[in-house]
Amino acid sequence: MKHIRNFCIIAHIDHGKSTLADRLLEYTKTVSARDLQAQVLDDMDLERERGITIKSHAIQMDYELDGSKYVLNLIDTPGHVDFSYEVSRSIAACDGALLIVDSSQGIQAQTISNLYLAIEQGLEIIPVLNKIDLPHSMPEEVSDQIIDLIGCKPEEIIRASGKTGQGVHDILRAIVERVPAPKGDEKAPLKALIFDSVFNSFRGIIAYFRVYDGIIRKGDKVKFLATGKEYLADEVGVLRLDMEPRSEIKAGDVGYIISGIKEAREVKVGDTLTHIDRPCAEGVKGFEDVKPMVFAGIYPVDTEDFEELRESMYKLQLNDASLTFEPESSAALGFGFRCGFLGMLHMEIIQERLEREFNMTVITTVPNVSYHCYTNKGDMIVVNNPSDLPEQNYIDHVEEPFIAATIITRSEFVGPIMTLCLGKRGILKNQVYLTADRVEMKFDMPLAEVVFDFFDKLKTISKGYASFDYHPIGYVESDLVKLDILLNKDNVDALSAIIHRERAYDWGKKICEKLKELIPRHQFEIPVQASIGAKVIARETIKALRKDVTAKCYGGDISRKRKLLERQKEGKKRMRQVGSVEIPQSAFMAVLKLD
Repeated sequence: MKHIRNFCIIAHIDHGKSTLADRLLEYTKTVSARDLQAQVLDDMDLERERGITIKSHAIQMDYELDGSKYVLNLIDTPGHVDFSYEVSRSIAACDGALLIVDSSQGIQAQTISNLYLAIEQGLEIIPVLNKIDLPHSMPEEVSDQIIDLIGCKPEEIIRASGKTGQGVHDILRAIVERVPAPKGDEKAPLKALIFDSVFNSFRGIIAYFRVYDGIIRKGDKVKFLATGKEYLADEVGVLRLDMEPRSEIKAGDVGYIISGIKEAREVKVGDTLTHIDRPCAEGVKGFEDVKPMVFAGIYPVDTEDFEELRESMYKLQLNDASLTFEPESSAALGFGFRCGFLGMLHMEIIQERLEREFNMTVITTVPNVSYHCYTNKGDMIVVNNPSDLPEQNYIDHVEEPFIAATIITRSEFVGPIMTLCLGKRGILKNQVYLTADRVEMKFDMPLAEVVFDFFDKLKTISKGYASFDYHPIGYVESDLVKLDILLNKDNVDALSAIIHRERAYDWGKKICEKLKELIPRHQFEIPVQASIGAKVIARETIKALRKDVTAKCYGGDISRKRKLLERQKEGKKRMRQVGSVEIPQSAFMAVLKLD
């Protein structure tokens, strides 16, 4: 066991984690020159197209140092704030972490929050200064920032370049020398943490685990503690570039198990795996439940595909444990799911994956957050969907979730960022100059204001230099109202939103104008209205398409024309009573891009 090292790579988005992981795999000859490609571990099409890591990837490497052979288990993690749950899972299965900082950009918000996650779990941190080969890299300044942050010695910081391979051998040596070997007892009952799982259409569900105590062998009878399900281990093995079967996996190592599990619900990430005849006393600790931040409805375009969508969601949840969902129905869209996501990017990725991996075409409704509504009787209702909010006269007050946001930026952008955050009802808490031209700003903000387009706007006004990180701090009472959208006097529940009263008039007017552009004209006139309760606050009218019925009248008496026009008017009136309005998918999405 003393020759095993388990470590992960943490960093801000785009600081070169995956490229450095490629070099580690290349230098330890884990990947042959023929299979080598950029970002070897990012195997999803989406990851390659966008150049971001979405999933954590585990892989085992062999490394020889001073005549001893070592086994290194690497987990490459995502850097984006929306996938921080993946990071927390990887950290739970490791003993050390490479903290990578881009030497041309310095420390950014996500670097700090991922670092705190690792320190809380008691991991050994190895600081690495990456992209040292760039002409505008600032190794001295950034080294000082790292020393201020984690209090290490200057000589402990490794300078490296994922592109040229400089410093990679130093990193491998540091992993062996600094990361502690896993502790555990091979003779104790089996105790293994499941940190990821994938669905394979031929072999069922494959679970990845890290063994803390005991040994798991092929053919063992095992059970999952949280679900209580029992299985036979058909195959166990280690994760190389492909899966390699082994006869046994011992304490301290990372591996996978295939046991013919068909039901996605039976594997919970964070669960503990143990033997049936000699179970361990308690499960593995240090694993938090996911807290979804953004809620949106996902509906199949065809109502018949509902069951198929449910299966797809379960399979996706296996691979992405931070997705939560429950069935709901909407008058406008039929049956679907209310899903919880960690952020807007996460929501976008899930929608793309449903379309690509499972060929589902889905409609997504306006994202919102969960509110606490207190009624006159003193009951508390959790509102995840605007349609759950009771009528105004039954409500005592409504509370909305607040977050503590940390923004790190160049000092020249302080003004515009301040304007943006205060415009989003933010409260400035603190402002600290980290260096002469880098500022850390802390705001308390309503989560609902951050959900929409805050991140995009922040990146735009700071020319991409601001980094953003947040965590929830609780609920605060606010003056919130439910804004309904009526089409042809019918309430479209999929377009309702819970919004601050001051914003409601402006927002209602914008939505009505947008819908007027997007909804095609029908044979009858359609009023588009925004209302708070019974009070209409904005209105636009989509004019009717009409045939020129008087075209055949040339000359003659005016009463003939009038008769034809009156008859047309009667027809339109009757049509408006029975006609239904077709709403295109783009209308549901337009609300996201109102500004």
